[in-house]
Amino acid sequence: MATALIILGAGMGTRMNSDLPKVLHEIAGAPMLVHAMKAGAALEPARTVVVAGHGAAAVEKAAKAYDPDVIVAMQEEQLGTAHAVGQARAALDGFGGDALVLYGDTPFIRPETLAAMMAARLTHDIVVLGFEAADPSRYGRLIMQDDQLDRIVEFKDASDEERAVTLCNSGVIAAESATLFDLIDAVGNDNAAGEYYLTDIIGIARARGLSATVVRCDEAETLGINSRTELSRAEALFQQNAREIAQEDGVTLTAPETVFFAHDTVIGRDTVIEPNVVFGPGVTVESGATIRAFSHLEGCHVARGGIIGPYARLRPGAELAEDVKIGNFVEIKNAQIAEGAKVNHLSYIGDATIGARSNIGAGTITCNYDGVFKHHTTIGQDTFIGSNTMLVAPVTVGDAAMTGSGSVVTKDVPAGDLAVGRARQENKTGFAIRLFEKLKARKAKGS
Repeated sequence: MATALIILGAGMGTRMNSDLPKVLHEIAGAPMLVHAMKAGAALEPARTVVVAGHGAAAVEKAAKAYDPDVIVAMQEEQLGTAHAVGQARAALDGFGGDALVLYGDTPFIRPETLAAMMAARLTHDIVVLGFEAADPSRYGRLIMQDDQLDRIVEFKDASDEERAVTLCNSGVIAAESATLFDLIDAVGNDNAAGEYYLTDIIGIARARGLSATVVRCDEAETLGINSRTELSRAEALFQQNAREIAQEDGVTLTAPETVFFAHDTVIGRDTVIEPNVVFGPGVTVESGATIRAFSHLEGCHVARGGIIGPYARLRPGAELAEDVKIGNFVEIKNAQIAEGAKVNHLSYIGDATIGARSNIGAGTITCNYDGVFKHHTTIGQDTFIGSNTMLVAPVTVGDAAMTGSGSVVTKDVPAGDLAVGRARQENKTGFAIRLFEKLKARKAKGS
């Protein structure tokens, strides 16, 4: 049966003390909302609805950046979770499959857990995700009767006997779409908070003779983020898990606690990552590469055998072929560097193509920006660029060509040629001594 996702992301997140909507605060380089969407995407949903409220325009922008087909529904007033889910009704008009309710501030639910919930839906009308809490004091309780879920009781409304139960509610619920909205219509707000609780649908469903069950998961999957402190803890949890997975996949981390991954980082086995390396979003590193200390990579690809750093920066659009070497204090942006090429020292290569086996000398800069437009530099294969060369784009240096150190190259260099673009040196005999004597005399007179 087809599945639709309803992801709740309307809350202000007062405890965040932020102008940014809570669900847009990032973990591992992606908004919490995107983490929830990624988990649900593994089910290949027919429709995805994000319910937005506070900062709706920003929430919609972030949601559509990940999935252009997402539908954003508005919750003008925050009157509780049942009310929020109800705002997705119009977006699911005519949809006859299952609906799965997720939360934009609960980023760590595994796709395997959601798949288990949908499997349980084959035999039960409603499926709730639950967990055994180490400290259940603030969670709603899942009250079982025999092998059925009988009701969910919010902590503030629970009796002492119900509060003794340790099986807790994550808030994630799956049901047939029409059934879900029919049950929501029957929810009232006669409770301590005066809100329409989604959890009340279980008691209503059971009274109508519908079946309900619980799929259990680890408590860490249900971690909700409500404050900056919890956000930092979630980041630490993500990084710890990502480091362990990388090492299990054959990646060497010489100081794991100092390496930071993004939500989508891909690292091949037998790659070595030295201390204090940061991966931004969109990085793929193939097998057998070495990322040396204090490097920062984002939106780039490093092929097999690449050596990056130390103190290197790869920016979006950096595409490095096999056995490329990028050395200390080198920045690469929107550039394709072919097999075996080297950019080893103190250089900026932006908006460029570098051919195989070429060597870029220390201090080389591709001058790609004229203040309005970006321009491209093309360097052929087996080319030698002398130290401190300024390549004023657009410009092409042909195969096996060379530039003299300190040159400013403003026109194309044919293959095999040597380009020297610098002023002729003149030595003025004794001038330095005379100049210093004059300056010292002026200083003494002034004092």
